[in-house]
Amino acid sequence: MAPQRRSAPREAADRGAAERGRPSRNKKDRAPQETPRDTWLRIMGLGAGLVLAAFLLWSSLGTEDGVTEVLAHRGEVLAGRFIEVPCSEDYDGHRRFEGCTPRKCGRGVTDIAVTREEAQRIRSIAEKGLSLGGSDGGASILDLHSGALSVGKHFVNLYRYFGDKIQNIFSEEDFQLYRDVRQKVQLTIAKAFGISVSSLYLTKPTFFSRVNSSEARTAHDEYWHAHVDKVTYGSFDYTSLLYLSDYLEDFGGGRFVFMEEGANRTVEPRAGRVSFFTSGSENLHRVEKVHWGTRYAITIAFTCNPDHSIEDPAFT
Repeated sequence: MAPQRRSAPREAADRGAAERGRPSRNKKDRAPQETPRDTWLRIMGLGAGLVLAAFLLWSSLGTEDGVTEVLAHRGEVLAGRFIEVPCSEDYDGHRRFEGCTPRKCGRGVTDIAVTREEAQRIRSIAEKGLSLGGSDGGASILDLHSGALSVGKHFVNLYRYFGDKIQNIFSEEDFQLYRDVRQKVQLTIAKAFGISVSSLYLTKPTFFSRVNSSEARTAHDEYWHAHVDKVTYGSFDYTSLLYLSDYLEDFGGGRFVFMEEGANRTVEPRAGRVSFFTSGSENLHRVEKVHWGTRYAITIAFTCNPDHSIEDPAFT
């Protein structure tokens, strides 16, 4: 028998082992497959990032806006809410009237002094008067006491400008309602601050305001600046606002902000809501810009000094 050659099978086995030991090209080049757990973690990470971004945006807006607490939400119906604050020295530079000049200072809100139906009727008075004019900018004024009415970039006296036509715009019932509502607001302030209602006198300016998102044309349209009523109008001792439209239903923005370091408080307007406060620096405040819609309100101011008093408007 001829001798067998064993080298060839050994060489084949060696080549097979080498092939088995060589990494597969396809396995090496193939991307790793994402498991369901990896997909879930990726989605959760993306969601957390979006939440964080939204929180940072909200925080930055909150810081810029300065509002940290809502004193009165639009959805609340408040019998009365009052916060007492220390009085400023603003009253010291003016003649004092014992039993009236603020010694107890603060701010309050009520939704029961004036009904929503009364607020709607009062608003119709504002709408009728402002239909005769209106500012070119975002803020229009109607003062039934002095007759001041925004027209374009200026003011006119509507009683002189329109003369007898006023008889066709307003009625005696309108002016009587105006007086009745003023008296209700005056009584609310007197009770809250523990003073006699007879010691309070209506003072100027007391006026309707209509504010929208139109660009300001004059300084009178820039209603959003922080200010102190007693500094701006020396006769003011007590300030009130009766809101005639609803925040987030009739307009956006336009909230009233009491400005305090680190503790600003906002009032969300609601038709029939009365916000009132002592007029000194203890109640520095501003109004947010209106972003959409139309905000109606009436500012009713009171003084302790009878020399600064004004009469209710009369229908003649």
